[in-house]
Parts: sequence; structure tokens; C-alpha cells
Amino acid sequence: PAGAVPKYVAVTPDGKKVLATNWCSWDLTIADTSTGQVTSTIKIGGRYPRGIALTKDSKTAYVAVMGGSDVAKVDLTTGSLAWIRNVGAGPRHIVIAPDDSALYVTLNKGGQVAKIDLATGQVVNRVPTGTQPRSAAISSDGRAIYVVNYQDSNISKFRTSDMKLLMREPAGHHPIGITYDAHTGHVWVACY
Repeated sequence: PAGAVPKYVAVTPDGKKVLATNWCSWDLTIADTSTGQVTSTIKIGGRYPRGIALTKDSKTAYVAVMGGSDVAKVDLTTGSLAWIRNVGAGPRHIVIAPDDSALYVTLNKGGQVAKIDLATGQVVNRVPTGTQPRSAAISSDGRAIYVVNYQDSNISKFRTSDMKLLMREPAGHHPIGITYDAHTGHVWVACY
């Protein structure tokens, strides 16, 4: 069981917990993967929690809160909640660098992608990507991120070191989901 309208699901890298953001109950469900039992529900305290990114040690979850401009930081050991404030308008999806050094957050309302330095918790860059950026994916080496631009029906590729736009490619109408295949280096896009 989860909360009202679960939107995004993620499994901790150690495989021990499954997390779901609940769009309408404004919380995060955490369950034990071995038993299937809910171990805790964390009130996010912001409208429309969406994307989840997890640190390699499985101790921290970052949650995009799409109804505002902030990203929640959840300690999965204690359940405590902290915030990265003023990330940008409408944080929707988050990917994390393979070395846990940075977060990349799509800003659906702002038409941008934000880069957050996790050592400082500060936004270090915000770049335009397109109209209504939705989901994002990161290459396995962490050098590039790929973002679907829903209203523009295309995808953008950025170099993560300086957030320079490397390419923009057409996609089908209303691209919504994206993933990076580590074995082939291909990017797959799902469209409405």
C-alpha cells in the first residue's frame, strides 16, 4: 500500500527499501522489500512530491516537490526532513551523479534544468532546456544528462561539467519518459 496517487517509485541501491512519492497525500511511502510492509510514511509538507533520487549508500532520498520550488532531503535512517530551497519553478524529476556529487533537477514550470552541488546544497547552474521539461536520465559515466521537453516534442542533451547544451533531437509528440541504457549507450524515450 502507498498514499494517494503514487507517482514515482524508486528502490534503494542496496535493494532493501522501495519508496513511492504520493501526489495527492503529499508524502513518501517507504517499504521493506523483503516483507513488502510499509515501514514509514514521511510527510513531505509540500504539494505534489514527484521524482526521487537516492544516494549510493542508500541513506538519503531527494524528492522533487513539483508544486513549489524546493527539493526535499529525507534521511532514510531517521526519517528527518531538510530542504534545498529555491531550486526553481516546478521541480519534477531528479537524477543524481554516479559519485553523489550533484543533483540534476528538471524544472517543468521554469523550462530549465538545475544543477545542485551536494557538498554545499546550492544551485550552481540553471540552464534553459525547452518547454515543460519532464523526465531526465543520466549516462552511466555521469558526463551527460538527457531531458525530454514535453511541449517541444524533443530531447536535450547536456554536458554535466558545465551544463552546456550538446544537442537537441526531435522526439515523438509529447515525450514524457526517458532512460539511458548503460549496456548500449542508447537513450529510450516514451511519448504520449
